[in-house]
Formats: sequence, C-alpha cells, structure tokens
Amino acid sequence: MSKVYLSLGSNLGDKEKNLRDAVLKIEERIGKVISLSALYNTAPWGFESENSFLNAAIAIETSLTPHEILIATQQIEKELGRFRKSVNQQYTDRLIDIDLLIVDDLIYKENDLVLPHPFMTERLFVMEPLAEIAPCLIHPVSGKTMKEILATLH
Repeated sequence: MSKVYLSLGSNLGDKEKNLRDAVLKIEERIGKVISLSALYNTAPWGFESENSFLNAAIAIETSLTPHEILIATQQIEKELGRFRKSVNQQYTDRLIDIDLLIVDDLIYKENDLVLPHPFMTERLFVMEPLAEIAPCLIHPVSGKTMKEILATLH
C-alpha cells in the first residue's frame, strides 16, 4: 500500500460540496482516506478572479499506481464538472481541481506526471493544508518537512 497526498480546490459553485463530493469519489475509487485537512479559504493563484478558492489536502492509502491515481482523479474532475485542465500554467476558475502531490518517497518524471508535484512547495494554498495533516512528512527532493517548507512561504 502506498501513502498518497492530494491537493483539492474549488472556486465555483458550492465549493464545500464540490470538495466533499471529490473526497467521497476518491475514497470509492482510489483508496482509504486516512487524513483530511480543514478547508482553507484562499485567493486565486496564477490568475485574476473574483472567486476565492476553498482548498484542502487529503492523505489516502491505495494499491493503485501513480498513473492509475492520475487517471482516476482526472475522471473524478470530469464527473464533477471540470472539462479543461490548465495548460502551460494558464489557470482559470474551476469547479474542482485535484492534484497528485506525493506518493510515498517516489521521485518520478514523465510527460504527463511529475512526482513530487513540481510547484507544490511554491504554493501556500497547497502547503498550509498539507502541513496540517502531515507536518513531519519529508519532501522526497528537498529533504525538508512540510512544516519547514511552509515556514518559508510565510
């Protein structure tokens, strides 16, 4: 079993319901939820919008491979109303966003998947909820804990 960390976000519609629905589908299809952060109200990052985000982090145990997790999260996003992924860091409002952050201590790089998530350590909206549920988790590349990384963003 792998321990996997995901970032969840929504800034359209009933944001809290969107996140709850995503968590339920993740548990049904990907694995057992072992930890879920509080919900964080955050400003959009990387684009202008009047719609604030609700963000959370979730830890799950799964027997799926990273690619199977990626496919499952993309399917869940589609089912919850997201039809376009961000391309070339061009971000827009979204009903749901599910990002695969870390799978165990795996360092992996392919065209469609990079682990750990390449931008996670730059994003307060990712690191705050992640450090809440896994403060002592070691980032596989930097060797720093989530709590230490978060401290550099404040």
